[in-house]
Amino acid sequence: MVQAHFLSNFKEYDFKDKSAMLCAALEYFRNAMELKELKKSADLYAEVYSEDEDLQELTKAALSGWPE
Repeated sequence: MVQAHFLSNFKEYDFKDKSAMLCAALEYFRNAMELKELKKSADLYAEVYSEDEDLQELTKAALSGWPE
């Protein structure tokens, strides 16, 4: 199994043990999943904003008078 072999080389990647390497990998994966969900949410908000003229006008009104 490729993953088991990779995990057995934990010292080459400066981890103290397999557990530390696995924890780092899971944290990296969790962050990647959170970023994916954040991007999905931003896309949905952008879609809603692009279709809502009232919201666009409200945003323009709120920005009126602010420095650029």
